[in-house]
Amino acid sequence: MSNVLQVFWKQIFGDDDEPRPPRLRRRIEVDNEPAATATIFIVMRRMRAPLITLIVIFSVTVVGMSLIPAVDPEGRPYHMTIFESLYFMSYTASTIGYGELPYPFNADQRMWATISIYLLVIGWAYAIGSLLTLLQDRSFRSALALQRFRRKVRRLREPFLLFAGYGQTGELLGKAFDAMGQQFVVIDVKSDRIDSLDLVAFHADVPALTGDVRNPHHLAVAGLDNPYCSGVLALTSDDEVNLHVTMSAALLRPELPVIARVVSPAIEYRMQAFGSPSLVNPFDRFGDHLRLALRAPASYQLLTWLESGPGAPRPRRARPPTKGRWVLAGYGRFGKELVTDLQDEGLTVTIVDPLGSADNPAVIVGDASEPAILKQTDLATAVGFVAGTDNDTTNLSLVASARRINPTLFVAARQNQQASAPLFEAMRLDSLLVPTEVVAHEMYARLSTPLLWRFVQEIPAQGDDWAAKVMERITASCGRRLQELWKERLVAGEAPALRKCLAAGDVRLGDVLRDPDDRDRPLDIVALLVLRDDHAHLTPDPDFLLAADDELLLAGRSTDRRALEGTLYDDAVCEYVLHDRHLPSSWVWRKLARADQPRVQPPVPRR
Repeated sequence: MSNVLQVFWKQIFGDDDEPRPPRLRRRIEVDNEPAATATIFIVMRRMRAPLITLIVIFSVTVVGMSLIPAVDPEGRPYHMTIFESLYFMSYTASTIGYGELPYPFNADQRMWATISIYLLVIGWAYAIGSLLTLLQDRSFRSALALQRFRRKVRRLREPFLLFAGYGQTGELLGKAFDAMGQQFVVIDVKSDRIDSLDLVAFHADVPALTGDVRNPHHLAVAGLDNPYCSGVLALTSDDEVNLHVTMSAALLRPELPVIARVVSPAIEYRMQAFGSPSLVNPFDRFGDHLRLALRAPASYQLLTWLESGPGAPRPRRARPPTKGRWVLAGYGRFGKELVTDLQDEGLTVTIVDPLGSADNPAVIVGDASEPAILKQTDLATAVGFVAGTDNDTTNLSLVASARRINPTLFVAARQNQQASAPLFEAMRLDSLLVPTEVVAHEMYARLSTPLLWRFVQEIPAQGDDWAAKVMERITASCGRRLQELWKERLVAGEAPALRKCLAAGDVRLGDVLRDPDDRDRPLDIVALLVLRDDHAHLTPDPDFLLAADDELLLAGRSTDRRALEGTLYDDAVCEYVLHDRHLPSSWVWRKLARADQPRVQPPVPRR
């Protein structure tokens, strides 16, 4: 029943109240023109000597030919003009060879022509060889790549994100944003990472540049000063570099949102001095998640599922022990964050580290993989074990040793390299920290749909029973793999048909989420949140009364999403779904149907 063409037309040409890219409040010009003209200067510098040599040879041979005396067919002396000499040398140098013009040459002219041919061949060989060498030159190729990149970024006419760094986190985010149609630009110092973009089948052409993100000029070329740039993501594994990116974005584009990966608390403090960037510390987040898993396993399960994005399988509900003693191997940044979180939950932690700790004398100094050191931890009486070193091989061996001593342990580990993922998956751990995935999931939740991040933040306060019910509702509607998560705004440009009905104040959420072909069948869509006047209504029931300008966070299949869009855009579909009345879809049929209806006469007042 939904008129697809009408929905398409209104989406493309309808009223559009989507906010335009904001104008820059304070634009700091970053000079990137020298980079743009570098190609010309490289060509002029490298080809200067060959071109001068060729010009000199050409000039000498032309002048020499014009100075040689000759006679015409009638025996009169003559000299070739400069133009005739130039004409002859031009077609001789290009190996065309029309003949001896304007008259047959004498012996002196033929001798000079022979010498000229050899000189010109040497000159051309020198010039062509220099040109081929220039094409293979690394700086020249970099300059050409910079020119192409700069043109691509300038041609962007849609909001895009600037990825500063493209490691594992950037790759995960790139695939997720590309699937939802979000354009992004990449800059990374390693050329192999930029080259790897060509191997990924992105839907859009992703501009990418090998450059130093600490250089503001490179960031400017990558689109930092472009009005369509909607955000900057500092994704490198170096906190100092991410600080440079955060600082450059805050000073040059203070209105842009910045999200940065950071591990060091000191760097995190320095980043906060530049505006209000969103900082993601994977070690801190893992500790928070583990604490949430200790208190509310279902809430942790729901949070990790939604942050994983569309297509993610429903995660297993982890049940870490809430009482007893834990053992931690590795007391670096991750270990210290985790120990603090576990101790805040009232748990006792036995720590093992090869270097010990000056601020914690209770740390057992030694290699946890050695049997004597592991024996000191008394794993047989522990309830949980965490392998948190920065070496994947060590962590895997520690997990195997711990399970051999106590098979009932709750085991968590830290995965540092993406290549080790199959090995950690085969170990079937109870909890796994992959810092790159933690950062990617949180950045996705923050940027993909702002309402999703609002919903995720509300989860811990709602209780475990509420989260378990939401999990079951999503599973019943979407299956065991998360489907699409999207936002609908009940504004004139995005819900023109429904907005006309909202004025009456009796439109219920359950009535809107009906099948346009059979209104008795509800759509398999779960309303996770309704935002009204900055107040969030979580998982509203079907009787929830909608109002104009409400924003909805929905989860469901793409087919049901298209059916809902028909209700939002098409007056006839909206009328059928809400009031079970059939209206013609087109304007002509509506006029004809209205003409067939008998006109209602106004009642005659009684005297």
